Amino acid sequence: MPTFSQLVRRGRKRRQRKPKAPALRGILNPIRSRLTPVLSPQKRGVVTLVRTMTPKKPHSALRKIAKIRLSNKREVTVYIPGIGHNIAEHAVALIRGGRVRDLPGVKYHIIRGKYDVEGVAGRKQSRSKYGTKREGAKKEAAKAEEANNG
Repeated sequence: MPTFSQLVRRGRKRRQRKPKAPALRGILNPIRSRLTPVLSPQKRGVVTLVRTMTPKKPHSALRKIAKIRLSNKREVTVYIPGIGHNIAEHAVALIRGGRVRDLPGVKYHIIRGKYDVEGVAGRKQSRSKYGTKREGAKKEAAKAEEANNG
């Protein structure tokens, strides 16, 4: 423990907080091949591997995960939410932060319905989370177009 005079001279150091989604921090400068510290809400990447993983102890399932090479050259493991997916190797995907408590080392989620990743088919509730358009949206768009032209 430091003495009072040592604290007067040096003070205490603030403890550094560890980022929860470190791969979303930093943009790669390709010319200097150096990271610029910028916070991003999402990042784009290319899928390098798609597989399943079993969760931690009290749970039992086959969770779908993918390895993605991000635009800042980092490779991360991401969770694929929803029922079924069309994600294959070399597909372009958008990721967001958000860890999966069941799966150790999985700190990110894929955003469905963006780039090469399709939304969940037949989804009626929480559609915005799973990239699903509303049923009859095409018919409504056609009616609106007809009303504008006619």
